Amino acid sequence: MLNRIFGLETEYGLLIHEDHPDHSPTWFARKIRDQLFHVQRRGVLDLHHRGHDEPPGNGGFLANAGRIYLDMGHLEYASPECHSLTDVVASDRAGDLLLQQALEELGFSEQVSLIKNNIDHETDATFGSHENYLVSRRFPFSRRGLAPLVTFLVTRQIFTGSGRVGSAAPQDAWIQTDRLIVPRSALGAHQVSDLSFQISQRADYIVNDFFEWVQHNRAIVNTRDEPLADPNQYRRIHLLLGDSNMAEYATALKLGTTGLVLQLIEEGHAPQDLEIDEPVEALQEISQDQERRWLVQLRSQKTMSAVDIQARFLDCAARHCKGQDEETDWVLAQWASVLHDLGDDYQKLVGRVDWASKLWLLECFREAEHVDWVDPMMKSLDLEYHNLNRQKGLYHGLLEEGRAPRLTTDRLIHLAMETAPKNTRAYGRSELIRHLLNDPPPSALDQLPAPDGLFPPYVINWSIFQVRGRAPFPMPDPFRTYLEDVRTHLQSVIV
Repeated sequence: MLNRIFGLETEYGLLIHEDHPDHSPTWFARKIRDQLFHVQRRGVLDLHHRGHDEPPGNGGFLANAGRIYLDMGHLEYASPECHSLTDVVASDRAGDLLLQQALEELGFSEQVSLIKNNIDHETDATFGSHENYLVSRRFPFSRRGLAPLVTFLVTRQIFTGSGRVGSAAPQDAWIQTDRLIVPRSALGAHQVSDLSFQISQRADYIVNDFFEWVQHNRAIVNTRDEPLADPNQYRRIHLLLGDSNMAEYATALKLGTTGLVLQLIEEGHAPQDLEIDEPVEALQEISQDQERRWLVQLRSQKTMSAVDIQARFLDCAARHCKGQDEETDWVLAQWASVLHDLGDDYQKLVGRVDWASKLWLLECFREAEHVDWVDPMMKSLDLEYHNLNRQKGLYHGLLEEGRAPRLTTDRLIHLAMETAPKNTRAYGRSELIRHLLNDPPPSALDQLPAPDGLFPPYVINWSIFQVRGRAPFPMPDPFRTYLEDVRTHLQSVIV
């Protein structure tokens, strides 16, 4: 994609198949982490505090330049920086496979399932799938400038949602209104009725249009300014409203369409007359609409369907972006195809759109077993759609039957488990990780002098690293590989 760096962060559910387990999900998560870093030696653990909730050893960078760590007890995988949709989908799937293989090597696959979803039906908790898009520092990051992005994000769930059985309880959160921050309950937030099925897992948990905090005050657009790159050149758009996707097609379409809308905004070509009157309410109403009409009220008091709104964005993208590269043309073609099929029978989307695939599987089960939506088995099957175990996961069953199109291959995914994309700074970071793993071995690093007795053998962050005995090495440009620079730097020792 043109001038775009993509990244995904995925938090995984961990389901224990025992009524009275001896160990907690966090215990299993730590065992998986330790298997990856200590036994398989897939990467190097952090030896420094990354924050109050990330002590040394909590996680680390992998040889593919991504990260695996524990976040609030959840295993989380952050992909390396990717410059193409193919790379980001392959890297995303690589994270799934790394964790699943570690679970199987530990012999836990019968006791525990790794679930790539966003909700816990028992506790009503949610865990995220975060998207990252690099934009220029000139990007109009204001309420007015971001209005087209908000409209796009609210309505894109019609093809990016993963679907869920039921609904979440009303969220206890703080809402920003003008210059005040008030409890959501003070605004008379409506109570969510119990639903059979809705198209998004995260929509019920989004309570703001713009907000900086991540937990408990989740927003359509997260406003935290943390570019992880040269702050004079770049900004990182960090989104946490989306669902974790199992379908490779949906992952690529989600990232690709969002990337193109960001380009439209950057270049001043985005439609300006589609601002939604109440974006948070519209986000939830679209997800919960049982008739799938997906009507939205705009600030102009005009009512449009989410499909028609998406079609407006598609028309703009086709006029201004078509022909710029092969991936853009693929996104435009598939965007049009999905919007066309959304206007017809949802079953045409099985294998491409996760909520449609899940709904079809659940309806088939209901018809065969004559059960209602309130049957506990429906929530169990909901989770099984996201099971990473290829022998058990319902999505993997669609793959085996040839119902789900692939954008990658098994070989490409295995390659992405070991190597970083070769056209971003992830490639240089991967070289550093391999150096720390192999040349010299980690034990030799501990013998290097530490004048203050405190500095660890290495400190690695996304945009800078330092190995003891050498100066800090900044990597502010995500589009540079830094490969030869990293090699030269690691060969020279400060004396």
